[in-house]
Amino acid sequence: MTDQKPPPKEDFLFPRSKYWGEFTPQRLAFNANLQEFAQRVSFVCNLETGGKIQPLEAYEEIKRLWKDLKRSKANLLDVEPPPEAPPGEES
Repeated sequence: MTDQKPPPKEDFLFPRSKYWGEFTPQRLAFNANLQEFAQRVSFVCNLETGGKIQPLEAYEEIKRLWKDLKRSKANLLDVEPPPEAPPGEES
């Protein structure tokens, strides 16, 4: 039997999954933002279900989180990538 410590509290509360898509720095950053969005929506839903916040408050928070995610997508994925330099030319 191995003597392994449980993962830190942050790893439990904020799990991160490995990114499996086609890699670009922008896609990786958006994926991290998407995972954070999903985690926060889950927390808000649990707070509302547990009676800790009102349904309208939960709705408004999820709406704000969605707007933040849309802004992230616009800034990271909806922009034209810079053109690649021809071989032999350095920027």
